[in-house]
Amino acid sequence: MTRPPRLASPALRLSVQFADATHRDQLPRALLLRWVRAALRIGPQTCAPQASGGEARQTHQITLRFVATDEGQALNRDYRGKDYATNVLTFDYEHWPVLADIVLCSPVVAREAQAQHKPLVAHYAHLVIHGVLHAQGWDHLTEHEAQEMERREVAALQRFAIADPYADGSAMPAG
Repeated sequence: MTRPPRLASPALRLSVQFADATHRDQLPRALLLRWVRAALRIGPQTCAPQASGGEARQTHQITLRFVATDEGQALNRDYRGKDYATNVLTFDYEHWPVLADIVLCSPVVAREAQAQHKPLVAHYAHLVIHGVLHAQGWDHLTEHEAQEMERREVAALQRFAIADPYADGSAMPAG
């Protein structure tokens, strides 16, 4: 797959919501903002048309919401038909400029980080970047798509000196 042409980067409006504040002190807004911007630099999977209906929106609008297991499970059940809490869910409404809600289930992220012997903050960085890539249209339904998405995630994580999350054979996040 060839890389899409570089698009001008719109402004970013990031909303951060902690319905589950368990890890709030480890996830300062400035850090979350850096991770989101790193993922946005990758760009959309394809060049998506501008917003339709009137003047095109020139601002990425992304909400990161950190939730407990019950909300994570309800969202996964209601929107994906899977009755369990998953690590990250991306609700992408427009790929460029990005308009998306990204939901991270804090207990699942913590459990996975511990089981995979990864620092919690590094696992959050991976999942935030993963979610923002989904919001830009990247996916991992085929092996080729998964390899392309993984390669971009690893490159974005390297900016923060975070090790390749797939080096130990970990599976692609649910997204």
